[in-house]
Order: sequence, then C-alpha cells, then structure tokens
Amino acid sequence: MSTNFDQDAVDDRPLDRRDAKTLMLSALGGALEFYDFVMFAYFTKVLSTLFFPATMPDWLRLLETYGIFAVGYLARPLGGIVMAHFGDRVGRKRMFTLSVFLMAVPTLLMGLLPVYAQVGALAPVLLLLLRIVQGVAIGGEVPGAWVFVAEHAPKRRMGLACASLSAGLTVGILIGSLVAQGLNSHMSQADILDHGWRIPFLLGGAFGFFAVYLRRWLSETPVFMRMRERRELSPELPVKVVLKNYLPGVALSMLVTWVLTAAIVVVILMTPTIVQTAFKVPAPLAFTGASLAALGLTFGCIGGGLLVDAVGRGLAMLLGSACLGVATYALYFDLATGGAHFLSLYTLAGFFAGISGIVPAVLVSAFPPNVRFSGISLSYNVAYAILAAMTPPLVGYMAKSLGGLAPAHYVGGVAVIGVLCGVYLMAARRRLNTVS
Repeated sequence: MSTNFDQDAVDDRPLDRRDAKTLMLSALGGALEFYDFVMFAYFTKVLSTLFFPATMPDWLRLLETYGIFAVGYLARPLGGIVMAHFGDRVGRKRMFTLSVFLMAVPTLLMGLLPVYAQVGALAPVLLLLLRIVQGVAIGGEVPGAWVFVAEHAPKRRMGLACASLSAGLTVGILIGSLVAQGLNSHMSQADILDHGWRIPFLLGGAFGFFAVYLRRWLSETPVFMRMRERRELSPELPVKVVLKNYLPGVALSMLVTWVLTAAIVVVILMTPTIVQTAFKVPAPLAFTGASLAALGLTFGCIGGGLLVDAVGRGLAMLLGSACLGVATYALYFDLATGGAHFLSLYTLAGFFAGISGIVPAVLVSAFPPNVRFSGISLSYNVAYAILAAMTPPLVGYMAKSLGGLAPAHYVGGVAVIGVLCGVYLMAARRRLNTVS
C-alpha cells in the first residue's frame, strides 16, 4: 500500500510568531476539551458506585461503567465523519469551533446529574447519553485539530506542529489527573462520593466554553483557502472518495492508530485504576503516578514530533513503538514485584506513550488536502472506536488468565504492529511523500 501526493501548498519557511499563536490557541483549546473527555476515566471507580445499585457486585458495576466509558469511543466515528465532511467542504475552522462547544455542554451536565439513589435506572441512562455526545464531539476535534495545525505549519515542521497539538491535548489529561489527585488528597472518600465528584465536571464545562471563546481568534488554513480559490474542493462526497481511492492510506492509518490507542487507553487512562485494584496501590499514589505519566506524555509528544522532522516518519514510528513496549513491561514487572520504582517507571512509560506525537504525522501524510479531514477522521475514529472500546474488557479478560501483567502483554503486542508499520514506512519512503 502506498500513496504519492504532489503538494505545493506549504513552503519551507521556519516557524514564525503567527504559527506559534495558531499552535498555542489550538493546543490550549484542545487541552480543555480533552480534559472534559478523559475526566470520566479518572472517576470510573466513583461513578460505578454512584450510578449503579449497591446490590450489584463491585466488579460488575466497574465493568458497566467501563462500558459507558467505551461508548464514548464508539460514538466518535459519527461525529468525526459528519464534521469532517463539512470540514472538507466549507472549512476547517468552523468545525474546529463546533467540536469544543459540543464537548462543553454534556460535561457541564454530567456534573449536575442525579445519581442512582435519587432516580434509579435513569441515572446510568442519562450518563450514557451525555457520554455519547462527548464521543461525537471528540470525534471531530482530534482529526480536525491535526489537519488544522498541519495546514498552517511549514512543511519542514509539520511533525513538530502536529506533535505540539498532541502535547496540548495531553496537557488536558495532565490537568485531569492533577484535579483527580487534588480531590483524592484533600477530600475524604465520603465527601467525594457525596459531592466532590461533581467538581471536575463542572470545571470542565466552564473550561470548554472558554475554549470556544479562544478559537474565535484562529483563521482558516492557507491550504483550504487556496483549494477554495482554485476550485479544488472535492465535488464528490469526501468519504466516498477516500473509500474509493485511498484504502491503502486508510489501512495504514488504522494500524498506527491502534498503537496510539494502546498507549493512551492502557498506559495513561486505565493504569491508575488497574494499579489500585490489581496491585493495591493507594489512590493518592496512583494519581500522583498518573500526573507524572501525563507530564511525561506531554514531553514525549514533543520529542516524537522532533524525531519525525529529524529522521522521518518510518524510523520514528519504529523507535517509538519499541520503546513503548519495553517501558510498559518495565512498569508492570516492577508493580508485580512490589512497585518499588512505580513513580519513575510510570513517568518513563508516559514519556514513551509520546508515540502519540508521531502518529499524526503518518495520518496527515496519508491523504491529499481535498479529502484529508475525511480520510483521517474515518481511519482514526473507526479504529479508535473499535479498539478503544474493546481494550478495557479485553485487558480485563486477559487478566483472568495472564494476571497482573495482562496490560503489558497487550501493549507489547500492539507495539510490535507499530514496529512493523515503521519498517513499512521506511521501505516505502520513496513512494510515500510527506504531505502538509
């Protein structure tokens, strides 16, 4: 599978102050939106207690809550494909602003929801519906953000631009972990169950509306404006063009998205809960580790983008995948033997989850500008929906036979796929030209 695009829309100038402003505003808005989306993961255990009957076994309540968490990923393709269609036809900026608004509303409402003790079975149903809206919003946000910054950035700095945006998104995860850590450190479990759990969702809603305001200052991408002036916008349904002409790019994009999913869902989002339940790590220490891992992830994304610009997408993907697998095994082997180095190894694993800063460069390069938003959105969201939805229950099932090392085995297996994608990209680099 290969793609070959002749791209003349972006020059080789260095990053300037205008680019820096675009990256900063895009990343900050994305951070606030991603905070809203991942906060659910950090309070999974609390939500399982509040939104399901006390008579239900703990493991089943946790599984049901993970199911609602997973539905957010299943809803991503719907929002992503619809918003990408209009992003390729009417402009990137409009959809970039709409996505953050659609995230702010349900997050705010989550903080106001009645719990099971108040309204019975209606409580988890309402939580499920709001999670679906969150999924629709994030489905348009992430692909749109990568396209937006890539089409604003100089060609030589496309890797760093996409990685900076990914780093901004991970700042949202870091903010979420810090809020969770702060609440668990300064409030009793009883107070968190009573009212404390509402605080991060109410804050998230407010953050989201602030992000809508920030994006007023962004301008449409030069690439899209040039296509519109030259009448190069796709006359057909963009997603139809992608499926008809760019299936190799879709396949490659879905495979590298699998690696990103394993890094984020298992290493960053699931591990704080896993270490509490499987390895009996106290909640404050678990969330301290989560904060350090999220901080490491932020720097890892930047490092990944710099690596892409320095050595190319293929070698960067190979090295990033291999390091992710090794670091995850190191973390879980240490936990299995007492967790003496938990904080340092979790930080290291978080840093190498920074492969999240490498994957966007592969995705952006897989499709031409007139269907880029739709191509990335289809590939990324469908892959993420399927894989992220199946990951929590699959890792849980693997744990029954493989024990506490199951998460590491899963990430290690997916990392091998990432290495193979890197090998392919290196072999095909003469045919796969970087597109920006």
